[in-house]
Amino acid sequence: MSSTSEHATPGFLVWRLSTKWRVAVDRAVAPLGLTHAQYSLVASLYGMHRAGQRPSQRQLADHTGLEPLYVSKLARALEAAGVVDRTRDPADPRAIRLSLTEDGREVARRAIGVVQGLLEQLLEPLGGLGGDRTKAFSRELATLLDVPLDAPIDAPRDASLDTHLDSHLDSHPDEE
Repeated sequence: MSSTSEHATPGFLVWRLSTKWRVAVDRAVAPLGLTHAQYSLVASLYGMHRAGQRPSQRQLADHTGLEPLYVSKLARALEAAGVVDRTRDPADPRAIRLSLTEDGREVARRAIGVVQGLLEQLLEPLGGLGGDRTKAFSRELATLLDVPLDAPIDAPRDASLDTHLDSHLDSHPDEE
């Protein structure tokens, strides 16, 4: 573990890892004309299409964890690039259904392959994509993702909080 990470909070480490992986995916898919966020949409649409689904923008937002307005913006950009088709849902004229174009399916296949190789590289310290430690790590992350955002937060009311806060700020002065 690096000296920067030695006393870091789990939240700080998750944030740093998320940022590092986002940058790595951005760099990996840039030659395909995609950003990390666009890749998330394209890869999700590809998987949903293979499962026989043609999601609305809202369903895709729920699936990816992105804000619906952001998904709408990304989908419009991907449509302009010829990667995504956006059509009104005949059952609900307010809803927009998304699908990949033929070119979009090819871009998605290539991007998924590139990102799978990247993940294998990034997860090598845990035994690669199929490693037992990676599987355990994924289960732990899924557990954290299942915690609702609206859950009440009860702050501890003891001196250990002050000690923890002081330690955290000493480790990460830029977070004050």
